[in-house]
Amino acid sequence: MKRILTIQDISCFGKCSLTVALPLLSAMGIETVILPTAVLSTHTLFKGFTCRDLSDQLMPITDHWKQEGITFDAIYTGYLGTEEEIDTAIGIIESFRREDTLVFVDPAMGDNGKLYPAFNEHYARKNADLCAVADIADPNITEAAFLTGIPYREIYPEEYIRELLLTLADLGTKTPILTGVSLNEGKTGAMGYDTGKKEFFHYQNDRVPVSYHGTGDIFSSVLAGAFVLGIDRTEALKTAADYTALTIAETLKNPGNPWYGVDFEETIPFLIHSLNEIRK
Repeated sequence: MKRILTIQDISCFGKCSLTVALPLLSAMGIETVILPTAVLSTHTLFKGFTCRDLSDQLMPITDHWKQEGITFDAIYTGYLGTEEEIDTAIGIIESFRREDTLVFVDPAMGDNGKLYPAFNEHYARKNADLCAVADIADPNITEAAFLTGIPYREIYPEEYIRELLLTLADLGTKTPILTGVSLNEGKTGAMGYDTGKKEFFHYQNDRVPVSYHGTGDIFSSVLAGAFVLGIDRTEALKTAADYTALTIAETLKNPGNPWYGVDFEETIPFLIHSLNEIRK
């Protein structure tokens, strides 16, 4: 069984970060080890949330793992709240990385042309250092714009996406993947660039016209898991994109209107089924 370490926060209520990554990666048949950077009562769209920073615990925990001889087939970073946590994550990657260890980075820091309120451009440049040590990084277009210094565009030709990907590759990422890419009207998906083969690849599905918090975490977790399982890059994009779209569509049917997150628990059987079909 493959083993993955994921480094990100725990939002106790809200269906995002580790409370998404842990169940999805486990359902994919991957032993999932967590390293929480902070514990929040809810995600940050709620008012009055509590937060306890755990930065001072990261090195003692990983030092203990080293003493126990624990190793990882993959390391997956998500939302990191401070520049210091980014430096710590880079140090952990360098400490545990072996020749065959897959490093997957989701540089979660913004959307819709803007950084999240807690971050600034200096923080974005620090995330570029993290992407430089990644085998795979999957920023959205906003995050890629801040990482590369290329101006954000809401409407764009395919050449713009290719320019972002090539510039991300210049940072050091072996396979940059852009999420939220629309190459045709009514479609959305992702596009990547394989620096080894010097090839672009992409997948598009029908856009579901609604936005929910945490769907980026769902996409990244499933995509990371697919790569860990050795699934072909385009099939990995398809698996993550289709699962995310299905989960959004199923959530729309919920009369309880769970605005804070999506009903991914309902669609885990579809994810398992799709993986079994790929393995046939």
